[in-house]
Amino acid sequence: MRILVSGAGVAGLSAGIDLTRAGHTVEIVERAGHLRTNGSPIDVRGDSVGVIERMGLLDEVLQHSITMTEGAKFVDENGAVVAPQPMSETNDSDADIEIPREDLMRILREALPEGAQLRFEDSVRTLSDDGGQVSVGFDSGREDRYDLVVGADGAHSNVRRLVFGPEREFSRHLGLYVAIGAAPAEAVSEGVPHSVHILNLPGRMACLGRYRDKALAIFTFRSEKIEYDHHDLAAQKRILADFYGKDRQWRIPELLAAAQADPELYFDAIAQIHLPTWHQGRVVLLGDAAHCATPMAGRGTSLALTGAWLLTEELARHDGDHAAAFTEYERRQRPYSDKAQASANSGAALLVPATWEDIERRNARLLLAQ
Repeated sequence: MRILVSGAGVAGLSAGIDLTRAGHTVEIVERAGHLRTNGSPIDVRGDSVGVIERMGLLDEVLQHSITMTEGAKFVDENGAVVAPQPMSETNDSDADIEIPREDLMRILREALPEGAQLRFEDSVRTLSDDGGQVSVGFDSGREDRYDLVVGADGAHSNVRRLVFGPEREFSRHLGLYVAIGAAPAEAVSEGVPHSVHILNLPGRMACLGRYRDKALAIFTFRSEKIEYDHHDLAAQKRILADFYGKDRQWRIPELLAAAQADPELYFDAIAQIHLPTWHQGRVVLLGDAAHCATPMAGRGTSLALTGAWLLTEELARHDGDHAAAFTEYERRQRPYSDKAQASANSGAALLVPATWEDIERRNARLLLAQ
């Protein structure tokens, strides 16, 4: 079949690899002008490790993985460690893999078969499913027809909006926002090659993460829903400054300044996507577009990998019956997404306690667990 994949993140690239290898003709469109490689290292967990192996990419992923021998360290306003985060609170098993986002994206991009087309700076504008094919209009003005359309375009999915309705109908705000930017280069040389140090204030977290020759400034804060354009970077930086501009503890001023200076700052609400079904007609959703669990769950990459693999398997198994394939893909993928979404609240309680009392209780619990 001729298949359009909207979005070139982990979900979109994985779908491009799996579907093309299965004999389909695949085109991927990405709104941005390049692959998004900024952000913190990401995890390949559980059954997704087996998926990476079956894709033939495990050896290369392991070659570029980073080893964190101990968990994050929670610090006080002077930088002194007050509590450790055990690895058992973040990993599913010893087989879990952590890898820089830029490395995994490069590996996936290079693994795309020659027959898969990847188009940047274009996005789906209109969709019309006549039952036999889907007519697609693009922002570029181009028009084309496809047998199937896969929406792998993230939590703010344009495909989902066009087919299923406005984002607000499916988004559940968890009361948190996250920002990730490049930290000062000099921060890298001050610690071990891979380390995470976190300062908590009530309802706010500031983090310095280091890996290899890079460092990241990470902020997460509690807030009621804020209305802003998620494409407006200047507005996002103003929001970040409103929540951290008066904080002078630890390294917050320099981390904030670095994040504000990053032209590719990542900023978003921590919100989950819940839909009663992930498919309609000849259109199916994949990854965060279908079931965003938020970064608090730490399983978005794994869900993208398993989802793309299961979707491809079911299309092959049902030999052209896309409706049956979509239904079975969803049945098999739902348990993974449900588990990931359920884990997000515990992650929020651990990383962003709401009060000083909550911070102290968390620290005491972690110290006892040593």
